[in-house]
Amino acid sequence: MTDPWVWFITGASRGMGTQFAHAALAVGHSVVATGRDPERVRAAVGDHERLLALALDITDGEDSAHAVEAAVEKFGRIDVLVNNAGNFQAGFFEEITSDQFRAQMETNFFGSLNVTRAVLPVMRAQSSGHVVTITSLAGITGGAFGGAYAASKFALEGWMEALHGEVEPFGIRTTIVEPGFFRTELLVEGDSTLWAELSIDDYAARTREIIPMWQGMNGSQSGDPAKLARALLKVVALPDPPERWVAGADAVDGVIQKGRLLIQQAEAHRDLSTGLDHDHD
Repeated sequence: MTDPWVWFITGASRGMGTQFAHAALAVGHSVVATGRDPERVRAAVGDHERLLALALDITDGEDSAHAVEAAVEKFGRIDVLVNNAGNFQAGFFEEITSDQFRAQMETNFFGSLNVTRAVLPVMRAQSSGHVVTITSLAGITGGAFGGAYAASKFALEGWMEALHGEVEPFGIRTTIVEPGFFRTELLVEGDSTLWAELSIDDYAARTREIIPMWQGMNGSQSGDPAKLARALLKVVALPDPPERWVAGADAVDGVIQKGRLLIQQAEAHRDLSTGLDHDHD
């Protein structure tokens, strides 16, 4: 597409969201950059005539609808939605309270649903648009201490796969983005990373080892979010953009490994798995 687009980006006050906004503005697109605090968004992205910074709590459906209305009032359309906002609830399952687990799902999963639900009528009326949802390598392979986060990202993966076939007849495209480890603020404690509230003795020793490991990763991740943002623009501009884009060498390796594991698991007990039909009369 050669004409400028209107991008609607959630979680734009830091990290990948800020870089997505920078990249889109740099090539002439207009950007609706959202976050809980629009002043933080403006400070992160910088003032620009083609930028609209909006307050948005993605966990609030009405708030999402109002933000979309303001975007359309300003720019007349929305061409690309980037569901990026999210956080990381870390801890062993038994030590994460039910409220914490639900809060993880509300932000990472239902937040994307709220915003997409508000944007899709605009895209259907246009007979065009592209829904991009940032999941994670954790949406393909879950790991100990990251169950809540993985659950929210796995949920996004399944929802987006189903959504693809639902909106394609309206000229709307979808892309799942699965990043590996990128040097963002996701691992900043108290802001994007939250620890389990409960403490169970049986998990204490492993917790004492794992938390410093996560803390030590902050600021040393291999992925460059600015490069990710520029690459995403190329992906979205493809004539036939992919339904799934794996971002980062570590993510590519991880997805391939998981794919091989799934095949091994499917074939491991083929005799038991394939002999379950009703006997012929």
